[in-house]
Amino acid sequence: MKVEAKEMKDEVKRMKDDLQRKSDQKEKDDQKARDEIQSLRTRIKQLESSDLTRQQNTIKQNKKNEKIEKNVKHLIHKTDDLENRPRRDNLRIIGLPEDHDKRKSLDIILEEIIQENCPEILEQEGKVEIERIHRSPPVFNPQLTTLRSVITKLKNNQMKEKILQAAKKKPFRYHGNTVRLAQDLAASTLKDRKAWNTIFQKARELGLQPRIKYPSKLSIFLQGKVWSFNTTEEFQAFINKRPDLNRKFNVQPQNSRESSRTIFMSTLPLFLERACQVISLLCHLLSL
Repeated sequence: MKVEAKEMKDEVKRMKDDLQRKSDQKEKDDQKARDEIQSLRTRIKQLESSDLTRQQNTIKQNKKNEKIEKNVKHLIHKTDDLENRPRRDNLRIIGLPEDHDKRKSLDIILEEIIQENCPEILEQEGKVEIERIHRSPPVFNPQLTTLRSVITKLKNNQMKEKILQAAKKKPFRYHGNTVRLAQDLAASTLKDRKAWNTIFQKARELGLQPRIKYPSKLSIFLQGKVWSFNTTEEFQAFINKRPDLNRKFNVQPQNSRESSRTIFMSTLPLFLERACQVISLLCHLLSL
């Protein structure tokens, strides 16, 4: 009996020790799991903090990009205006064949164009007084297929305005060739004005009395009021609020959305190019 009691006592002790070991191991495993969970929570907080910092930095960078983009657009506008100012007093004759000025001087050709198409201006203002007149570019390049324009500046600004008004009413002709007289403006401004062509024609058909104002604004007369727009996007937003007018124009909205960085990177080379053009133009004017 004593032997059996001792064996049972030993068995109970072994079972007790085994349970204690398992309990200790489970406590270690639980502690390890708690430590891992705490580590994960710490990492999550760090990631959240890092993500928040990144978002804040992105917002700050976007604001900087928007400011830079705004400044670049302002500088582009200034350079365009600086280039346009000395050009606005000029007349540009487009489509005059190169061989004409080999037989006659350009000042005589200009007077003959005015005499042929709007003689009443000569009767009102008298003889055409020219300050300067030349081809642009001045050097002929036989590899170019397009005709060089003729740039001229008249001493009588009132005569220039009357010629421009007459040229808007009908196409001018010279010795059987159609020539176009327009205000001399920077290429970028002419491009901006050209963007209005489709809208301008439709507005004229609808009797909205469209006008292109300097440098490239569109104005229309609607409901007894004059409305002006700087860009086609502004015009699109305007007619979107007027379904009847929107259907008549059927102008497709702009769907592309460029980031500020993309816009900045795309406009910066253009700004630098125009700045160089303006500097070159000023140097040319100073040399005259």
